Order: sequence, then C-alpha cells, then structure tokens
Amino acid sequence: MYEVIGSVKTRTFRVLWLLEELGQPYRFIEETPRSAGIVALNPLGKVPALRVDGDVLTDSVAIMTFLADRHGAFTAPAGTVARARQDALSLYIIDEMDAILWSAAKHSFVLPEEKRVADLKPTLGWEYDRAVRHLCRRLEKSPFLCGDALTLPDILAAHCAEWAKAAKILPRLPLFDDYLARLAARPAFQGARDPKR
Repeated sequence: MYEVIGSVKTRTFRVLWLLEELGQPYRFIEETPRSAGIVALNPLGKVPALRVDGDVLTDSVAIMTFLADRHGAFTAPAGTVARARQDALSLYIIDEMDAILWSAAKHSFVLPEEKRVADLKPTLGWEYDRAVRHLCRRLEKSPFLCGDALTLPDILAAHCAEWAKAAKILPRLPLFDDYLARLAARPAFQGARDPKR
C-alpha cells in the first residue's frame, strides 16, 4: 500500500487526488512542511513524500508521473508524441501557474518579513491570469486540457486554481470556472479532501 506523507492544503492534494482517481489504496500520514517527520524523508522539508516499495519519492509532479505510468492511467504512454505534448503542458502549468503562486506565497508569508516585496502581488496576478487564458484556448476545443479525458495537467491546473482562490488572485473566466466546477465535482476530488476517512 502507498503511504502519502504531507498536508492536504499543500501540493500533497494532487497526489491524493490522483490516487483517488486511480482507485488505489493508500495510507495518509499528516506532516507539515519542514516538520521533523518530513525533513527525515526529504532534507528540503517539502511535501509531499510517497513511500513505495521500501523507497521514498518526493516532488508532487514526479510522484504523479510515477503513479500514472505505473498504473497506465491519466497519462499518455511514455515515448509518444502525445506524452511529450502532455509533459510540455504540465511543465507550462508548473512554470507559469505554480511558480507564480509560490512567489505570491513567499512574498506574503513564507519569506522573512524584511525580504518580502508586497508590491509583487498585482504583477503575479496578471501573469497568472495570462496563463489561465492560455489554458482556456485549449478548453474551447475539448473538455479537458489534453482532449476528451482527464490527465495529469488537469489535476495540476485545478490544484493551482484552488491555491489561487485562497491567494485571491483567481481570474473570473466563465469557461475556466465551469471547467473547475466539473473537476471539483468528481468523487476523487472530494475524496482527496478527506483522506483520513
């Protein structure tokens, strides 16, 4: 059985959601970033971590890619053009959405107060809006980012949107709002919110 170590209100949610979609059993162990329990698994102190086959994997996207490949679901097959396109989109979401949100968090509460630049948030919001509009161009053509089925980029984008709502920088775009509502209504999304049930 997989062991997921982290906190639901972090990137750990992505891994929990994917495991729920896969229907794979897992045990959730609550640990906050930089806690002693996490540092023992990942010296960077970042969550999530995944215990599998006597080893520990870190980084949410690496864990998700491993799980999707291992179970042959929610991903295009490795070595295909479709997979290269999917990976490019995943990296775009990490670079243009996740990184923006992480910068907003760092300058809001993570960095020491004297290192924060409060005036960055409007610019970061503008960048995030631009990234979401790019995704909307894809959603005009298909119900999910890579076509007719949910894939890893959808989970990444929807998780970033949840984070953006909390940071109060989510743009109001009806197409994107409808897409997020559809994803949030999935039983696996709901299951990931309460992994200790």
